[in-house]
Amino acid sequence: MLDALTLDQMRVFVAVAEAGSFRAAAGRLSRVQSAVSHAVAGLEAQLGVTLFDRSGHRPALTPEGRALLEDARAILLKVDALRARARGLGEGVELVLSIVVDSLFPLDAVGAALKDLHQAHPSVGVRMRVAPLGAPFAALRERRCTLGITVGHDFRDPHVELEALCRLSFVAVAAAAHPLARRAGPLGAVELADHLQIVQEDPTPLSQGRDFGVLSPGTWRVDGQDAKQALILAGAGWGRLPLWAVERDLAEGRLARIAAEALGPGGETIVDAHLAHRLDEPLGPAARAFRRALLRQVAGAVNLVSR
Repeated sequence: MLDALTLDQMRVFVAVAEAGSFRAAAGRLSRVQSAVSHAVAGLEAQLGVTLFDRSGHRPALTPEGRALLEDARAILLKVDALRARARGLGEGVELVLSIVVDSLFPLDAVGAALKDLHQAHPSVGVRMRVAPLGAPFAALRERRCTLGITVGHDFRDPHVELEALCRLSFVAVAAAAHPLARRAGPLGAVELADHLQIVQEDPTPLSQGRDFGVLSPGTWRVDGQDAKQALILAGAGWGRLPLWAVERDLAEGRLARIAAEALGPGGETIVDAHLAHRLDEPLGPAARAFRRALLRQVAGAVNLVSR
């Protein structure tokens, strides 16, 4: 009877598939190997299919096992989310709220939301780190923060839930005296190839081997947006920056937009920002209050997307 299936059987099944052997799964689960083998055999009996081919040196997933593995993972993920939600409803206010914010997201909105949080929960401490690219996802995966604010669609994890916050405009810019700033009309790869591009690096291995929006063969790489903006303002090279960060420099003539068409019409790209948290970790009252406050702030923002 399928009603006799247990979550423990499914966890053992997934552990064996991921670890590659019954022995390795037993070590991961802190059980004896015979208990792991018994749990998998019981699951196979309940389902009426063979999940692993045991004829070789290591157990190999059968076609049926491969088909059912993702279903088991999905069920366990939903159960973990249910437990986390129930735990969050029963817990008190957090002592500390830890947040990692993508450096491309406007900090004034985060600051205003944190001010609202402090008024609602003055006893809650806050640890906030600002870092680029994969850093918020890495912190969530390693359980080093409760909430992450991410920009773009380059990183995904089935254990991390994303909630849309707003859309952000990114524009290609150069210093007003830079040769590219004096070029009229769309710029292609040939025109850009002669000029340095200032690029922000990912401090995590999540984007290893990948570049985002890199068009020039010559690059200078920096570890923060402030450094990138300073080098572009100094005329060292060109680059892509969020509109909210450069709107004043553009208005006052220190920077000029360049039409790097490979980055979008007129050199502009629109990307989504998200609030992220682990599905298996509950959001306590302070985290939920910050979420509500941040959504209010971005709903009223006027300089995030080009008008």
